[in-house]
Amino acid sequence: MDDVRLGELSLGEIDTVQLLTPTGVRLSDVRYDAWVSDIGDDQLLSLYEDMVVVRRIDTEATALQRQGELGLWPPLLGQEASQIGSGRALRSDDFVFSSYRENGVAYCRGAGLTDLVRVWRGTAQSGWNPYDINMATPQVIIGAQTLHATGYALGIQADGTDAVAVAYFGDGATSEGDVNEAMIFAATYSAPVIFFCQNNQWAISEPVALQAQRPIAERAPGFGIPSVRVDGNDVLAVLAVTRAALDRARAGGGPTFIEAVTYRMGPHTTADDPTRYRDPAELEKWKGRDPIARVEACLAAAGILTPENAEAVASTADRVAAELRAGCVALPDPDPMTVFDNVYAEAHTGITRQRDHYSRYLRTFVGGDGR
Repeated sequence: MDDVRLGELSLGEIDTVQLLTPTGVRLSDVRYDAWVSDIGDDQLLSLYEDMVVVRRIDTEATALQRQGELGLWPPLLGQEASQIGSGRALRSDDFVFSSYRENGVAYCRGAGLTDLVRVWRGTAQSGWNPYDINMATPQVIIGAQTLHATGYALGIQADGTDAVAVAYFGDGATSEGDVNEAMIFAATYSAPVIFFCQNNQWAISEPVALQAQRPIAERAPGFGIPSVRVDGNDVLAVLAVTRAALDRARAGGGPTFIEAVTYRMGPHTTADDPTRYRDPAELEKWKGRDPIARVEACLAAAGILTPENAEAVASTADRVAAELRAGCVALPDPDPMTVFDNVYAEAHTGITRQRDHYSRYLRTFVGGDGR
């Protein structure tokens, strides 16, 4: 992978795993080839479809926010390979703890399309039941999910199963105490957890060079955790390194830290304007490393991406986007009293008192129910 220089930090100073170049050329790596030896033409086409569909979901949700149907949306544009490659490596009994941007991972886990937007429309406190898809509610508190993942991994260890917990977070989260504390616990107890850092180069408006004077993957070995740095725009490489890390955890080898070097091509959220802090030339350079374009080039060169296949993929993406939109606009407003649901697992006197106060407050409005 070419060096990517931001400020004074060279992000090409350590080895970066790459199996598919930006122009779609398949590379060989003796360390990781075996981990994707089962990925033939059909499987690669399926990964391509996943990325196209997830990008279409993302662009549709962004449009819904711009049209006033969602209050906010955190785009993943440019990070499709990191999310699909890692998400498709997981088993159904593995458990994911993510930030708010991993909608591609949620798609892989089986989240319903409407479930992806419930929270952002403001009609629910959670899009899905975590135990239905083995993925926790996305975490907005930066880095907190790493502690949750490590704790869950210790539970897996106590149960004696070979499932794995996976924590997704961004480069900015690595400056948080929670992430460092989680790695200390994980290393100390050899917890079966993967720390998956999507280094998308920007923590809101702060470039990675301001908080990381060395590649982020170099931090984990200081905690006693092996790390790997992968081209996060290469879906095959991400799939390979994630599979290897999962296998290590299942065999009792403990945690692994993965730094997926990718790029946030859109805003941090739809409330952000990246043109205020980002050089347009930087964006153009990363567009040349587009994760979907490189797979498309590889498939086209091999004669796999026929016009019929391309049309089928596009049709699937459009159908999914239409389903997402229809589900979003059809979401009913919640009953105001449901704000107290699921705050505690069992009845709590404090909540009971608050429910009573809020109910009386609502009765002061016309209609008596707050509507």
